[in-house]
Amino acid sequence: MPPRNFNLILFAVVVSILCHFTYRNTRSASILGEAIELIEQNYVDPVDRKQLVMAAMEGVVSQLDEHSGYFAVDAYRSFQDNMHQEFAGIGIYVDQPNPGEPVRVVTPLVNSPALRAGVLPNDLIIRVNGQDVSDMLLADVSDRLKGPPGTTVSLTVLRGDEKHTMSVQRATIELESVVGDHRDASNRWVYRLASEPSVAYVRLKSFGEKTVRELEQVLAELDNDFDALVMDLRGNGGGLLYAARDVSDMFLSKGQIVSTRIRDGEIEESYAATPGTLVDASKPIAILIDENSASASEIVAACLQDNGRAIVVGTRSYGKGTVQEIMPLQYGRSALRLTVARYFRPNNKNIHRTADASEDDDWGVTPDPGFVIPMEPEALAKLADRWREASFPMLVGIDPPQAGPPSESAATGDLASPVLDARKREILKLEAELNALQSKMERSVLSDLAKANLSRGPQQLADDPPLRAAVGRLLELSGAGQNAEPDAAEPPADTSSREPQEKAA
Repeated sequence: MPPRNFNLILFAVVVSILCHFTYRNTRSASILGEAIELIEQNYVDPVDRKQLVMAAMEGVVSQLDEHSGYFAVDAYRSFQDNMHQEFAGIGIYVDQPNPGEPVRVVTPLVNSPALRAGVLPNDLIIRVNGQDVSDMLLADVSDRLKGPPGTTVSLTVLRGDEKHTMSVQRATIELESVVGDHRDASNRWVYRLASEPSVAYVRLKSFGEKTVRELEQVLAELDNDFDALVMDLRGNGGGLLYAARDVSDMFLSKGQIVSTRIRDGEIEESYAATPGTLVDASKPIAILIDENSASASEIVAACLQDNGRAIVVGTRSYGKGTVQEIMPLQYGRSALRLTVARYFRPNNKNIHRTADASEDDDWGVTPDPGFVIPMEPEALAKLADRWREASFPMLVGIDPPQAGPPSESAATGDLASPVLDARKREILKLEAELNALQSKMERSVLSDLAKANLSRGPQQLADDPPLRAAVGRLLELSGAGQNAEPDAAEPPADTSSREPQEKAA
């Protein structure tokens, strides 16, 4: 056979194979496209093609686990703001308790353009750039408030019976993820307990792109000038996997941090601590967790617990042992959030709570023996108020609105969580009631050892039992010179050389 004919046959075979795989990959999409086309042409009422596509996407991901999902354009933008820890706007938290009524300012952020312009909590936004927005939805108002840094927006608010118009220059608003116990007179965070200044205190609200840098700066500022350290991860729903890895590495000079496994249990990545620490190994550490500490928070708590570097105090964590990868769609306008791996703690256990898991099963991160310290509802309410007023000083003395301010991880700047429909509100209400009942049952059992640990803590911290028990134990350890890790002086840990990966945990 002439070589030319052979080449033609080989080319035809390659093209046929490519066509076969292309057909396989597009067949399902063509069915979906055909169905949407038929609905658009023949359904009795007009339909929105975008809504149909969104519903189809949501239907696809609904067949996966609860942590996989589809981000539409607005939701993806908000998610990116959370992870990047910044957005362009005027720097306010807003909500809309009743659709059709004006959007309400919950509070301007500290040092924000809105605060400097005179925006106050409970202001009702009625006009933006001269346009009436008094009956617009929250998302639409938020879109009008946002814009490129340096541009100006005119804002008219209703304050009581008076209208106030102000010009606000937009800026890049940074969202902090590492905060302290309280603020000083200059509104700077103080990373020490007010009642026990010898104990350093850092609270991580999330694990975003800037969390590692923020925590490095805080620890450098403290410069090991403390007797013990509390890292509060209560209410922290997680974030980026590499941020959890690097935070853990700040406290360990050796040992396993976390490993991830993909389909069929194959190990994808295994992360170990690098030489050097940012906190002296002679300084005892306590980590506070609760039922809302999830994912990246659980990676840090499990890592330091398994390596004997920290005591864990509070209540059992959420139990999310999966890793999600963000896969952009529509040239980066929307995205899939897809579970691609499971993570395993250093003791080789996966902490994920499956749908059929019971309270007796092994999931989540459980506090150390004697340090399962739940909180009564009254104490939880006081803690929420203290955190709220420390984060947003302008809210001191102002009763929380009935709908409540947005949780610190739920809203980014000018946009609060999307308005939920009545069914979702009802589901959330029922879940909250069930969680409250479960917590009440758990609170009825406090071990004798837990009671003893609680009584050793400073009375000034009585409103925060987990923190009280943790501080009591830390002061004992620091006073006795005990150490969770034998290596004493270590050079600083170097986390800068690791390549960040866009995976959420």
